[in-house]
Amino acid sequence: MARDLRIADLRDHAGEQVTLSGWVDVLRDQKQVQFLVVRDETGRVQVVNERAERPDIAEILSGLSVDSVVKVTGLVVIEPRVKLGGLEVRCERVEVLSLAEEAPINAASSLEKRMDWRFIDLRSARNQLTFRVEAEISDAFRQFCRSKDFVEINSPKLMASASESTAELFEVRYFDRKAYLAQSPQFYKQMGIASGFPGVFETGPVFRANPSFTSRHDTEFTSLDVEMGFVDSHEDVMSFEERLLAYALERVADRYGAEIEAELGGAVVPPRLPFPRIPHHEALRIVEASGYHIPRSDGDLDPEAERRLAAHVAEHLDHEFVFVTDYPASLRPFYHMRHSSDPGLTKSFDLIWKGLEITTGAQREHRPDELVAQIREKGFDPSAIQFYVNFFRFGCPPHGGFGLGLTRLVMVLLGAPSVREVTYLYRGPNRLTP
Repeated sequence: MARDLRIADLRDHAGEQVTLSGWVDVLRDQKQVQFLVVRDETGRVQVVNERAERPDIAEILSGLSVDSVVKVTGLVVIEPRVKLGGLEVRCERVEVLSLAEEAPINAASSLEKRMDWRFIDLRSARNQLTFRVEAEISDAFRQFCRSKDFVEINSPKLMASASESTAELFEVRYFDRKAYLAQSPQFYKQMGIASGFPGVFETGPVFRANPSFTSRHDTEFTSLDVEMGFVDSHEDVMSFEERLLAYALERVADRYGAEIEAELGGAVVPPRLPFPRIPHHEALRIVEASGYHIPRSDGDLDPEAERRLAAHVAEHLDHEFVFVTDYPASLRPFYHMRHSSDPGLTKSFDLIWKGLEITTGAQREHRPDELVAQIREKGFDPSAIQFYVNFFRFGCPPHGGFGLGLTRLVMVLLGAPSVREVTYLYRGPNRLTP
């Protein structure tokens, strides 16, 4: 009886009759011999049919189109001259499971057209690798957090009020009143610490009504979020994140490093610890010294400033990562804790990797009186989010956390030109389908 195998397992069954299923990758329909390349999620293999010996099979193969789905039964033969793994399958039977029409896109199609036909676009080896890597990072994130006895939560995505900027809210109808799609799980992460968990984490969607068309922005993305209790400062949070990233990248390197190098031409190198830390005011000085004047009136780092700072760190500190710390309170939300020695600065940070910001984090303000004062300072009414303020009225330890954008992380890791390339189904100002 033929074995039903994945292509990657065929070598272990040389000389045996096997059955494999997959997509037609290439068909060379020659006069005497037909060569069919079949692919599955594990690789590709050459299937051979001698026309004169099996004319019934020859007729079926001649009617195939690229991306048709087939089930092939045949003998596995070691053949060193074959470039695809040094083996081939001598076809004895073929069943057409699905005959494909001519694809509306190819490798030369524009990104927007490929997004229209994303399910076909995802069949490429590069995209298949991208999402295996993304899944590995998500799993590493969970495993690392669980190893610290953190609890995974699933916070609501429908909210009665904003968790961050009111300017980036998606408003939806909720029965007889308004609701908003969650910009982050921020409030509910902090609730977990007030509830007595040592730490909480979440992998889930967040929504930002940002009308930006850059390569780094999207309106819905997956965020890896952490909140941890009993921290002394934002340094504890940064230490946690750099160890998490080192662990995740080491796992990617071990499992997919060779494939990434072969398919994308890049190497995955787990970073050394600790990452450099540069205070915000010093980062501004470094950027100005490079000859670039930040045009933003608030003094925050723009994308060009992030790239120049990263170049400085790479040249002088030999590192791809850098934490920018101690942002001015004017640039940070009300829930970031201030420095007692300088209330104009927050215990916060951004993490930049290869010139792109991938994380924002901080120690949070857990003292209710200070928190209410900061809410008012930012121009908000504390009573509108009284449920949130209540988290801290009945005993809450010092805590902090961060949010890590998964798509940005994978984009930087794999050298992709846009978050569109590493998002399963991208959502942006002009894209709501498929």
